[in-house]
Amino acid sequence: MKILITGANGMLAKSVKKRLEPGNELICTDVADLDITDEEAVLKFVTQSKPDYIINCAAFTAVDKAETAGEIVEKINADGPENLAKAAKENNSVLVHISTDYVFDGDLAVEKDYKEEDAKAPVTVYGVTKLQGEEQIQANTDQYYIFRTAWLYGDGNNFVRTMLKLGEAKDEISVVADQHGSPTYAEDLANIIAEAIEKKIPYGVYHATNQGYTTWYDFTKAIFEYTGTICQVNPVTTEEYIEMMQITQAKRPKNSQLSKHKLLAQGIMVPQWEEALRRYLKAEGKMG
Repeated sequence: MKILITGANGMLAKSVKKRLEPGNELICTDVADLDITDEEAVLKFVTQSKPDYIINCAAFTAVDKAETAGEIVEKINADGPENLAKAAKENNSVLVHISTDYVFDGDLAVEKDYKEEDAKAPVTVYGVTKLQGEEQIQANTDQYYIFRTAWLYGDGNNFVRTMLKLGEAKDEISVVADQHGSPTYAEDLANIIAEAIEKKIPYGVYHATNQGYTTWYDFTKAIFEYTGTICQVNPVTTEEYIEMMQITQAKRPKNSQLSKHKLLAQGIMVPQWEEALRRYLKAEGKMG
């Protein structure tokens, strides 16, 4: 298969390339090669390259910066997917797009998880523009996969590496304990994407995180436990953390728990977050 990957220098794209390289022809682009916000350039590039699949890993993901960054956020997160969807339809390509739990308001009771069809109600600029991107894809092509993910880590700056640096430098740290979700290893998300393509599961929207739910606090405790890091972890509320750090943040979802029932029904393997974390730490040479 011929596969076009946008945003190719990003964390997820690196894992996608690694997973799909064997047996496929990959066309990897970043903004210098293809500006997805330029409708004419996108159509020309896709028409010339004729990919079977387009995997869009390009996004404006800086949640706090998005609040004040202006129109560039909408251009990348909404207009870009629209341009790719139109070009995909024109050339009979399948579009694979990465979205987010931020399309929901995050206020669902933590005893529950979000299903794909639940009402969307984003409360941040990032979430609003990512939802617009989803809607533009659905309006412009029928051949698409939208994978909503959350709490992603992998080859690049990420929460796990940050916590390990703090754990080595400090005797104790405070971590938010009232935000719930699923840590997601980029290698596992890349495998989910690849399996969806290889198995040709039905087109549509799927939730794609690792299995199981936790909090940032308990996630951090697991990181330290698995690596033998000696550092006390203190639980704090989101409000306490913001006050303590004296920062301004876009609203963080208290509930980022995404149900994987649709994905599992298609026979896609979704590993537990604890097992995924162990694999990541082993690959990083950090297991205790």
